[in-house]
Amino acid sequence: MTPLPQTLSESPAAYFLWLKRGDEMATEKTKEQRIKLEYNRLRRSFKELPKENQYMVEGLLKRAAFMRVSLEDMEEDLLENGSTEMFSQSDNQIPYERQRPTAQLYNSMNSNYQKIIRELAAHLPKEVPKEALNPMSMMQNFVDRRGS
Repeated sequence: MTPLPQTLSESPAAYFLWLKRGDEMATEKTKEQRIKLEYNRLRRSFKELPKENQYMVEGLLKRAAFMRVSLEDMEEDLLENGSTEMFSQSDNQIPYERQRPTAQLYNSMNSNYQKIIRELAAHLPKEVPKEALNPMSMMQNFVDRRGS
């Protein structure tokens, strides 16, 4: 990891970014790659659904993956640049502080992302099958997976 610059020790937001991006710099992925990774992560959560239900949630999974990656990018921008900015309609007016468009978009997209995740969660099984909680069944599943 790169050494901590002196100015970062004074700003928690900058320090967070330094921690987050420190090891990623050498292996930075494109937005498309990150979306695909997130999509695959979400797909694994829904692999036990019947095929007809998997088809129903497919679009939601794609939207959720895109939104999560976009939200992460916007979070990074908001940490670096803040959520407000000074704005003026013209040179003759006194600037005033306003919410940055990125902050507005972040709030809107985050709300929609949460709705999609709730919708996806509604498709997950409501309860864990009792045999899944049985220690012998768990051990047998482990042995079966190792033997494959």
